[in-house]
Amino acid sequence: MKLANQSTVAGFVLLGLSDQPKLEKTFFVLILLTYLVILLGNGVLILVTVLDSRLHTPMYFFLGNLSFLDICYTTSSIPLVLDGFLTPRKTISFSVCAIQMFLSFAMGATECVLLGMMAFDRYVAICNPLRYPVVMRKAVYVPMAASSWLAGGANSLVQISLAVQLPFCGDNVINHFTCEILAVLKLACADISINVVSMGVANVIFLGVPVLFIFISYIFILTTILRIPSAEGRKKAFSTCSAHLTVVVIFYGTILFMYGKPKSKDPLGADKQDVSDKLISLFYGVLTPMLNPIIYSLRNKDVKVTVKNLVNQKCFPK
Repeated sequence: MKLANQSTVAGFVLLGLSDQPKLEKTFFVLILLTYLVILLGNGVLILVTVLDSRLHTPMYFFLGNLSFLDICYTTSSIPLVLDGFLTPRKTISFSVCAIQMFLSFAMGATECVLLGMMAFDRYVAICNPLRYPVVMRKAVYVPMAASSWLAGGANSLVQISLAVQLPFCGDNVINHFTCEILAVLKLACADISINVVSMGVANVIFLGVPVLFIFISYIFILTTILRIPSAEGRKKAFSTCSAHLTVVVIFYGTILFMYGKPKSKDPLGADKQDVSDKLISLFYGVLTPMLNPIIYSLRNKDVKVTVKNLVNQKCFPK
């Protein structure tokens, strides 16, 4: 990416919670502990899906990708957030800001596509179980996962390339914890209509299309499950997709809550809502990555058994 038109602004100042110093230490500890849980939980999931040959299936391959994605997504921003809590009004260079925006945007878009791929995997497994080994063979599911990463990266490259070409010649204070792209675009001293249109199109492709695909997939899945004559069979079939469905609801639910809640019209409450918006955005970035391994561990018998066996082997070797 060519960092153009930045002669008047060499870097940005991340405001974070510098106007709320009493909250900084509390949130530093809270976010640090959450980040460690994310690294541990997702790291264990990756480990068990690699070490246990019984988990070498498309579903667990996608799950391993999702766990690695969550580690990358949080690592692209959380260390910067933690440093900001310790360094009020932290300064970040233009190039580092661009890299951080690229990584965060790429991981977010990739997760949307990957969740759609996982819904397709569950659709084939439940609606066409006899064809599942043929449809979801390794030559198919590996390129599916790779295409998710490539699509997310390509989208991010386009959005960030457009952003870094804007002139930033005025205020360089970003009212956020990280270089969030919308907060950065507000500082540009030029028309950002192209950026807005581009991001709108990207939102339709990477948010709208996967949501529609997941919704349609689960209509077929639920229809198939309800046709199973035995209650035990229905329970077993639903258990194979309940974890994914829970993750999807949390992931998109938090997005809708964050961007769909009404803005305050009271000028006196603007500052409080501004802090609230920043904290909601921050916790959105760590909530799903933290809950994913917990959900898949609690609702998946194979993962629980594998984790238990690994713990027993380490703690009680024969």
